[in-house]
Amino acid sequence: MASAPTTPAAKLAAGTGDFFDTRIGAGKLVKEFARKVFPDHWSFMLGEIALYSFIVLLLTGTFLAVFFVPSMTEVHYPEDALPVTMRGVEMSEAFASTLHLSFHVRGGLLMRQIHHWAALLFMASIVTHMMRIFFTGAFRKPRELNWVVGFTLMILGLLAGFTGYSLPDDVLSGNGLRIADGVAKGIPIIGSYVSFLLFGGEFPGTVIIPRLFTAHILLVPGLILALVAVHLILVVVHKHTQYPGPGRTNRNVVGYPLFPVYMAKAGGFFFVVFGVLAIMGATLSINSIWNYGPYDPSPVSAGAQPDWYMLFLEGALRLMPGQTEFVTWGGYTVSLNILVPGVVVPGILFTSLAVYPFLEQWASGDKREHHLLDRPRNVPTRTGVGVAILTAFIILALAGSNDIIATHFHLSINEITWVFRVLFLVGPFIAFMVTKRMCLALQRRDRELVLHGYETGRVVRFASGEYIEVHQPLTDAERWVLVQHEPARPLEIGSAENERGVARPGYKKLQRRQKVSNFFFADRVEPVTPAELAHAHDSHGASAVEGADDHASLARPERESLEAGSGAQH
Repeated sequence: MASAPTTPAAKLAAGTGDFFDTRIGAGKLVKEFARKVFPDHWSFMLGEIALYSFIVLLLTGTFLAVFFVPSMTEVHYPEDALPVTMRGVEMSEAFASTLHLSFHVRGGLLMRQIHHWAALLFMASIVTHMMRIFFTGAFRKPRELNWVVGFTLMILGLLAGFTGYSLPDDVLSGNGLRIADGVAKGIPIIGSYVSFLLFGGEFPGTVIIPRLFTAHILLVPGLILALVAVHLILVVVHKHTQYPGPGRTNRNVVGYPLFPVYMAKAGGFFFVVFGVLAIMGATLSINSIWNYGPYDPSPVSAGAQPDWYMLFLEGALRLMPGQTEFVTWGGYTVSLNILVPGVVVPGILFTSLAVYPFLEQWASGDKREHHLLDRPRNVPTRTGVGVAILTAFIILALAGSNDIIATHFHLSINEITWVFRVLFLVGPFIAFMVTKRMCLALQRRDRELVLHGYETGRVVRFASGEYIEVHQPLTDAERWVLVQHEPARPLEIGSAENERGVARPGYKKLQRRQKVSNFFFADRVEPVTPAELAHAHDSHGASAVEGADDHASLARPERESLEAGSGAQH
């Protein structure tokens, strides 16, 4: 029988544990989470970077909120304050408090810069994390809802960045708000009302900074916290996905438990992220608002770019020709030069990402659960679509810096703009085709490796005079990775009439669905079957493969004999 705790600290810990266990079942929660298994792969750290960056944002943002004054009341900056260039200049209280925070609050500038770098890293890690999920098919059933949650977190991250970026009320952020006002007014019929509600009257008004401050420190962070909790709960419920390998199936998870292995690694990784952000904040200057001055609608200079995650919108606006404004029959002005780049293009990009999991599932008709990840080369159409979307985003981001490119490389800004216009229209299609062809070529290379092994450079001559090249066979683990997948195939819809000659209802819809399915899955390379491998070895002879053995029992997906593989299982 275990002895009761005798020290005061032990008694306090035991009493506290018993209190929470009897009231909220803390013991069961700890037991469940402590046994949670995490796959050991570096790509799973991308989501952790986003989480840790958000924690740094909350910590530094709390410090900044204490000193920032969200007011657009006009004041004159003190004559004895730093920086010297801003003395006596008329500005808003928001801009003045940001200067005071940067030059007169101990550690204020460091906190501002850590906060800004953390925001950039937060969005970069979210985007990269979503890329990993997209290209590996981690969004498939049962994780479609979690994909939507992650997509919403990305949109909220954009909103958080824009609201925070606009708070200092300097020339750069003011130009961003002017663009937002133009995009709002570019919406037909309701645009002017949207702008009026947003700014409380004519731009810029006197209420936009307090409203953005409230959204930035309360509304958006609260929504992000709620969705992060939902995201983590769904990860626990659905369990982790994992990369294919021996012993890994759709019914287990191979990896390390949360406690103590993963807890120690995650804790250490948080301090790594925090340390890197602190070094960046201390050594790399960012958003030096005293170089821009307080917001004034009149000065607009070259080289004024927003943060990278909003640069695609700037690029879309710069690429759109300005002669696309007309008046409709109802007397409404439709500014396509604002509406298309500001609403339509982002809407297409984001909608494509949001609905893709459901579109692929509809095209494949696959209702099974998937916990093993895809190799991107084995789903060439999906990989091509992802690269096409990234290509469009990168082209727009570069177009948002066309003036920087022109000045640094001594090129014509008009010629650069036309090049980017052409690239935006044809670049994604070229990227899709090239990527898809590369994926198919890599699949064929995988078939060659499975059938013939690695080339060794050794040539052997038989007594008959025949020369052959000796190949090194793949290991079981290597071969499993190359052949375990089951490629999706296009839907088969049958004939237009049933066995009685009666037309099948809804057949035209099935035909449209089949066309979409063919687009996704018609081009594919089938993995090597056991019969193909045995035939290849028989036709080349056992001596053609160094260390040849019996390869007839080629691994296939869901092979029961491999479910008891090495590693912890959950």
